[in-house]
Amino acid sequence: MQKRDFTFKLAQGALLALALTSVALPASAADLLATVKARGTLKVAMEGTYPPFNYKDQKSGELAGYDVDVARLLAGKLGVKVEFVSSEWAGILAGLAANKYDVIISQVGINPKREQAFDFSAPYIYSMPQLIVRKDEKAVYKTLADLKGKKLGVGQGSVYEQQARAVPGVEVRSYAAAPDTMSDLAFGRIDAALNDSLMSAYLLKISKLPIKAGAQVGAVERMGIPFQKGNPQFKEALNKALAEAAADGSLKAISLKWFGTDVSKAP
Repeated sequence: MQKRDFTFKLAQGALLALALTSVALPASAADLLATVKARGTLKVAMEGTYPPFNYKDQKSGELAGYDVDVARLLAGKLGVKVEFVSSEWAGILAGLAANKYDVIISQVGINPKREQAFDFSAPYIYSMPQLIVRKDEKAVYKTLADLKGKKLGVGQGSVYEQQARAVPGVEVRSYAAAPDTMSDLAFGRIDAALNDSLMSAYLLKISKLPIKAGAQVGAVERMGIPFQKGNPQFKEALNKALAEAAADGSLKAISLKWFGTDVSKAP
């Protein structure tokens, strides 16, 4: 799987233009919290094809993943049921701007351009670029520059491929699928792999290959829950629900279930 923001950039201008030019809600419009409470459901958009975050379970046909569990947890704390809406990633923010759903819980990175168009909850998950190496690796790679003269595996077309190719002296090999990267790493065809720390944690949790987590080699990225501006009561209630989930350990439990580590706190 590749980084979500990289895919989004292909259509970023059009999506944000739509969001910024949407008709503003009148001052007398009900806060989203009142709307959600009256309806009894929280409409949550997600792609549904991005394991382990949100995807359809092959056995049950139901949505599963970290984002799905978080959505159910937060809806419960708000006192409503969750209603999932599937959306292709390229149009998911445009759908929010058009009021097709209340929120998106689908690994949406918080950045200044998006904050111009939408309000965001507090971050509920953090990630950053991370190396994966063999378990018997003796060399210590603290930065990408330390891999000069080495072979580094990356996801084809990902932001990590761009980052790796910008480092002189590193032989970059791109892969269409993460399992192929991990296999080549285990068998010594490459010296390290670079991926999102969240995806790395998941791959390491499910893999039986002799590989382990390496150094984190980039800036921390925060993922939040976007919703329409002008809903201060909803924002307060949503952040309160997140704070309660962090305090009572339920958010950590979901992290451990899917990643084997607590990804709900900044590294």
